[in-house]
Amino acid sequence: MNTVHNLDAAFALIPEPWQPHRLASVNDYDVKVARLRGEFVWHAHPETDELFLVMEGRLTIQLRDGDVELGPHDVFVVPRGVEHCPKADEDALVVMVEPQGTVNTGDRPGERTTEVRELADGA
Repeated sequence: MNTVHNLDAAFALIPEPWQPHRLASVNDYDVKVARLRGEFVWHAHPETDELFLVMEGRLTIQLRDGDVELGPHDVFVVPRGVEHCPKADEDALVVMVEPQGTVNTGDRPGERTTEVRELADGA
């Protein structure tokens, strides 16, 4: 069955920051949506790249060798194994693409580690 998802409706269902929700799956990859606010944790994903697409707001991807600033409709890929720390001073609505089973905190499990959640009906 083909399912259509609406990004605006999906973001409206996510009130809390740093809680990724699966919007769709493509082959072995998840397309996740999240509301980001504040600073996350420094971490890396040793086995995979991570794609960020900012839909609304501004997102800084802090890297050890300099920050990458993203605005609406900007895309950036953090290469596998590169330590990074996402930061948003105000709400940023972000789409992420990564292999199924990728842990949000990568190699730094802790209090911010969470399982990807399923979106409620209506997105």
